[in-house]
Amino acid sequence: MKPLSLILPLLSLSAHAQTSPDELEPLIVTGKSESLVGTAGTASKGQASFEELAERPFLRRGELLELVPGVIITQHSGDGKANQYFVRGFNLDHGTDFSISMDGQPVNFVTHAHGQGYADLNPIIPELVEKLDYWKGPFFGQLGDLSTAGAAKFNFFDALPQGIATFGYGENNYLRGLLADTIDLSDDKQKSGLTYALEYNYYDGPWNREGNSERINGFLKYFKESGPDKFSLTAMGYDGRWDSTDQVPRRAVDSGLIGRLGNIDNSVNGESSRYSLMGAWDHENTDGQTHADFYIGSYDLDLFSNFTYFLNDPINGDQFEQQDGRVFAGGEIRRQWNFGQKDSLTLGLQTRHDFINGVGLYNTRNRRRLNTVRVDDVYEGNVGLYATGDYHVNDWFRIQPGLRADGFHFDVDSDNPANSGDKTAGIVSPKLSMIFGPWKETELYANAGMGFHSNDARGVTISIDPVTALPTQSVDPLVRTYGYELGVRTEALPNVVSTLALFYLHSDSELIYVGDAGTSEPGPATERFGVEWSTYWRPTDWLFIDNELTLAEGKLIGVGSADEIPGAVPITVNAGITLGKKEGLFGSLRGRYFAPRPLIEDGSVESRASFQVNGRIGYRKNDWEVAVDCLNILGRKDNDIEYYYESQLPGEVAPVGDVHFHPAEPRTVRLSVTRRF
Repeated sequence: MKPLSLILPLLSLSAHAQTSPDELEPLIVTGKSESLVGTAGTASKGQASFEELAERPFLRRGELLELVPGVIITQHSGDGKANQYFVRGFNLDHGTDFSISMDGQPVNFVTHAHGQGYADLNPIIPELVEKLDYWKGPFFGQLGDLSTAGAAKFNFFDALPQGIATFGYGENNYLRGLLADTIDLSDDKQKSGLTYALEYNYYDGPWNREGNSERINGFLKYFKESGPDKFSLTAMGYDGRWDSTDQVPRRAVDSGLIGRLGNIDNSVNGESSRYSLMGAWDHENTDGQTHADFYIGSYDLDLFSNFTYFLNDPINGDQFEQQDGRVFAGGEIRRQWNFGQKDSLTLGLQTRHDFINGVGLYNTRNRRRLNTVRVDDVYEGNVGLYATGDYHVNDWFRIQPGLRADGFHFDVDSDNPANSGDKTAGIVSPKLSMIFGPWKETELYANAGMGFHSNDARGVTISIDPVTALPTQSVDPLVRTYGYELGVRTEALPNVVSTLALFYLHSDSELIYVGDAGTSEPGPATERFGVEWSTYWRPTDWLFIDNELTLAEGKLIGVGSADEIPGAVPITVNAGITLGKKEGLFGSLRGRYFAPRPLIEDGSVESRASFQVNGRIGYRKNDWEVAVDCLNILGRKDNDIEYYYESQLPGEVAPVGDVHFHPAEPRTVRLSVTRRF
């Protein structure tokens, strides 16, 4: 049943919402075109506002992150999974080396069934994001594990500017309903309120096999401000399920065995849930600020995939199940001291704990388990201490030193006692940023820093390969990374913000996606260098033009001539124009390009280029809004993802090396109707 009937009651509730938006404090909006001269420590640091999020046409939830310059979001299997992430020449798989958080809660999962750093953005409701902060490189003391390429933080509203009821409908049974509002509980002594949201989304997709992708999100946040104190408590819930169309071999499409939107295995699917509680407290001291937060939650994933078909098991096929279930908890406390008008020192402590109950890998057929490859109970804990400073040497030179120390404990209880064990590891990461200027609204930046990423706990304690039963080598628990950046930020031209950054990044071991296993494995050392250029022009309050370009070159180190990094994108461009006032016609047109990239180490096989254009046009009047999105306007037959590996189709007598791809979705149109109150 296509549950349209579940959405319509949500919209009718808006008539009964009791709010007093006029009593809430006025909203201060920041975005990419806002001035960061005098505050940013690097050229690539920035933020996007909720208005910029709301103005963009999106195909999928993960594309919220494409507001981060140079970030490309795609998908390789099923609408409910975490997306594929690309930035600065990294193929980040499902989030490796790019740290994502929502308020104080990390999105990435360590020792995940489907890949280290797995970051699923489906629990986020876009209309609740007030601001998106982003950073690039290992230059920031407050950022620890999995943040070498960069980091992004989704900051949720305390109080929504207005209540919102939205209904969306589109091709391929796309349905979306959202109801969100803030109930004002303020009195003469304090400001407080309760923000709630409920979202339902259904989508079959254009695939020959219906996607049956269904998602329910809930959000409830209580906030209170009284004198120098601010407190919030946030509950979030997400539940999703979907049928998958995995990447398919090119030869199957070329031969006519399947269509471009077809599939090989008709029984792969997945379901996932995430429930969490977050709390935060801020206090304004006479000489600075104090912040404390915590989070606790539960997470489940049950995922069936088949990327090689009959390569390993000619009789039953190669379908496998990855299962993950955990409780996670953590938090942060930090204190900032201000000295004089400009200088400051910040000390912080962060901790995170994952209690994983049965992270499992099984061989299956039609989602029925045939045998167990391995099952492990895992505890992984981390404590990080950091110190950062901001010191103005004189009117045109300031420095931001940083130092971070992290300790990890890995404890694995495996179904094979030989793979059980525990290990403790630590790492220290110094950082330094030097900022020169401003001169004529222009600053120069020089940044250097060390970082790290953790490896899967199962690889840290392994001694016997669960597939071959042969001895195997464990991996380092923590891998050193480091980087440099030179940059410039200028606001010399009226209403224009432009940044240019030259970067270099090194990793002692790259986590590389393995297509036929559906996970990432430690590989050789890598280095990357390149340039990022972003320009934002807002000539009037109703017109915004932006352009973001990244050029990157990456190499594997110490492997001989076959040193290309599979999946590393050398060129990305993201550009667009947005126009419209608070009332009347509005629209947005955006183009996104990413260049061909090597698929194997010797560079002899490359992917195709991709160029997608999305557009939106609409009309606003008296708190009503109607909008039409057209996604992939040009109808291009691009690919979201491409890999090269061996697989074996039914009837083939031997494995065949081939490009396996997941096509970009064809042109699709969606209509949305929104009432603000």
